[in-house]
Amino acid sequence: MKILQIVPSISLIYGGPSQMILGLSPALAKAGTKVTILTTNTNGDSGQESLDVPLNVPIQQDGYEIIYFRCAPFRRYKFSVDLLKWLKNHAHNFDIAHLHALYSPVISAAAMICRQQNLPYILRPLGTLDPADLQKKKQLKKLYTALLERANIEGAAAIHFTSEQEANISERFGVNTKDLVIPLGVVPQQKIDADVKFKLGIPEDKTVILFMSRIDPKKGLELLIAALEKLLNQGFDFHFVLAGTNPQDPIYEQKIKSEIENSSLQDYTTVTGFVTGETKIGLLQTADLFVLPSYYENFGIAVAEAMVAGTPVIISDQVHIYQQIIDSESGWVGKTSVESVVDLLTTALSQPQECQRRGLNAQEYAMNNFSWDAIAKQIIRAYQDIINSRC
Repeated sequence: MKILQIVPSISLIYGGPSQMILGLSPALAKAGTKVTILTTNTNGDSGQESLDVPLNVPIQQDGYEIIYFRCAPFRRYKFSVDLLKWLKNHAHNFDIAHLHALYSPVISAAAMICRQQNLPYILRPLGTLDPADLQKKKQLKKLYTALLERANIEGAAAIHFTSEQEANISERFGVNTKDLVIPLGVVPQQKIDADVKFKLGIPEDKTVILFMSRIDPKKGLELLIAALEKLLNQGFDFHFVLAGTNPQDPIYEQKIKSEIENSSLQDYTTVTGFVTGETKIGLLQTADLFVLPSYYENFGIAVAEAMVAGTPVIISDQVHIYQQIIDSESGWVGKTSVESVVDLLTTALSQPQECQRRGLNAQEYAMNNFSWDAIAKQIIRAYQDIINSRC
């Protein structure tokens, strides 16, 4: 089976939604398929240098291949004329395409080419069909949907949702398309011996509360900051670590940093910026609690990463794997309010032994349910069903 994975970018700076391709592809290859990733060399939207990679040629990696194309024009939207030309010329060599994004010009154009070339494709919307997300740039998205995206959704062989909750709430614009509900995976990491606390200046004797995700308004950071201030006033002893960035909205990122600097949290917070490699793994393994009180989240790959590291999680019930957290007792789930976040953190901080138990539960659940090998097998079965249905 020859599979195309098409994604606007796989730069680390864009976080989980892009990075999932680098977890899925080796698992698909290991299962005996031939995988080619098409992507651009974009590496941020605020003046960062493009990825230093060969362009227009296959690069072999972990059993699959990646082809990078120059991002041009419209760098802000990760567009690539060269990618689309390549797809038009080579689509007939593949059995199926998996397109990762909606409301992305290069993906919208790729879907149109797939239809023209009679190549079946699956769309993964990355939460963009959530009614809350559709409210952002509402009028522009209405026009975009009418001109392009409704036809792309209608022409898809399936829509890949990562949770039942995401599938249930997603808008379909009156189109009846097959749902494919398969979660994202995580890669288990070996225990890191490096002293991350020393490296980042985190007090050794403090309980570490970690936020690690894109610094975006939907993540509920204002709720978390206000809740942490209340806990400080109540005498709780902890250290907060804010890890992440936002290459598409540096103004909001700076707003959050300024809010912390001008609050009582200033002396109890470490802001790391974007982290990766051993620093990222070390933080996930060192943290006592991982918190993500998002207003909406189609899956929450950062939550799964914290779980596989053995860290209990505190999330809102708008993170769409919240039911799995409740059922497995891998952490605590609440509402998108300051009061709810305060209550959950108070409960967790007051019960260190219960935190440890839930961390172990989280790790066991993630290892059993978010394995890329198991997820790859589900996806291959779905690919095969789609291919067979067209014979």
